[in-house]
Amino acid sequence: MCDDCGCGDPKPFKIIPMQGTPAKKFQVAAHAHEHEHVDDEGNRYIHSHHEPHAHGEKHEHGGGHNHLQTLSLHQPLLIKNDRLAERNRGFLNAKGIVAINIVSSPGSGKTTFLAKTLEMLRDEIPAAVIVGDLETANDAARLRDKGAPVVQVTTGTVCHLDAEMISRSLEELDLTDRRLLFIENVGNLVCPSSYDLGEAMRVVLISVTEGEDKPLKYPPIFQGARAVVVTKKDLLEASGIDRESLRRNIHAVSHHAEIIEVSARTGEGMSRWIDLLRESTK
Repeated sequence: MCDDCGCGDPKPFKIIPMQGTPAKKFQVAAHAHEHEHVDDEGNRYIHSHHEPHAHGEKHEHGGGHNHLQTLSLHQPLLIKNDRLAERNRGFLNAKGIVAINIVSSPGSGKTTFLAKTLEMLRDEIPAAVIVGDLETANDAARLRDKGAPVVQVTTGTVCHLDAEMISRSLEELDLTDRRLLFIENVGNLVCPSSYDLGEAMRVVLISVTEGEDKPLKYPPIFQGARAVVVTKKDLLEASGIDRESLRRNIHAVSHHAEIIEVSARTGEGMSRWIDLLRESTK
């Protein structure tokens, strides 16, 4: 599937700081070569390049015959990502920052939900945000006026964030006195389930307009969730969704996940979400 969606041939990603240069450059890890550009509006673009790795080598043996050596890989394919995710986790833990990986389908209301969250937390729990999208910095621009430093990651063809993207983003964020880090992942319920970013908690958003069976169709992303936030509650009646069926399906694949029903537009249900954040930062 990753070969089809572009993950198998990733292009250089870009890190776009949306609130100026951080007070201190944090070096989490070094994995890619990068250089910086400045556009006409003064935004800095940091390009990270990946060098290809050979999966086999041509060896010459006696008699002048060339053979292609096959390497048997016993380590997990994602071991590099997992190791860097642990470095991210250690870095954030040392600074007392709780990272929350927010995943969902496109159009579930992640950015509106995060904007409302930042407004409610502004005077209580200092937060920072990393936003992931294939292109544009539109979502980060919407969030940067909510009192939190924001970095946008544009992933090109890649349909998820990975630990290296987070590592590079952390170097561009002013994390002084921050206690929460929200990671708005790329809109996708498939690939993000495989990538540990170093987060302390995964939260899945699903809107009432997506239907009751979404958890049954995409179980891996829900299985790793600490909470499932059902968004756009104000559209519950108009959507015609069977609320109880949705809740049963969520618990069928993730019995431990807390279900929180919210409307970021009206504020209904947001208080329980804020309580969960308070509990996570104690």
